[in-house]
Amino acid sequence: MKVITPRGPALVDIDEADDPRLLLVLTHGSAGGVDAPDLLAVREAALAAGAVVARVTQAFRVAGARAPGSALKQDEAWEIVLGELRARYPGLPLVQGGRSNGARVACRTAGAVGAAAVVALAFPLHPPGRPERSRADELRGAGVDVLVVNGDRDPFGVPDAADAARLVVLPGEGHDLKKDPARVGEVVAEWVVHYA
Repeated sequence: MKVITPRGPALVDIDEADDPRLLLVLTHGSAGGVDAPDLLAVREAALAAGAVVARVTQAFRVAGARAPGSALKQDEAWEIVLGELRARYPGLPLVQGGRSNGARVACRTAGAVGAAAVVALAFPLHPPGRPERSRADELRGAGVDVLVVNGDRDPFGVPDAADAARLVVLPGEGHDLKKDPARVGEVVAEWVVHYA
């Protein structure tokens, strides 16, 4: 599915559960794609739990950019994509999320799109080596429950448990969460079903 935004087209890959109870919308990090191991594992686990799973390749990535640029413009484009998805699946509770930069977008826009909750994979608490530049306000500002799944070896840091509804820190995992992606999927699926 293609959605036209002011930043160009965004692409949406949709997998539908047989008897959907929930719409889970996921997106990638700044330089990654929707086929990251953790996102694929979340897709599989959430489908099995009865979610429609939409993986969004944001317009900046479709255009070939490796950085999202302005947060305001990125969020505006995201909200348009979410409006299309909400219209396609009316009545289904929405949980949105993503990995790294995508987790930040999901937190910043949760209220605007009417999300029931947010899934933040590898939330980049601060730039590597710059803990004084914390982004914890984005987590706290989501206005809904946020599940954070981070690795204990993430150079972007690990958020404080007080800044999320639930914090899961996976031992031995880095920012890519690719050592045991199935575990990431299990954690997310167990949590999102509470919003169905």
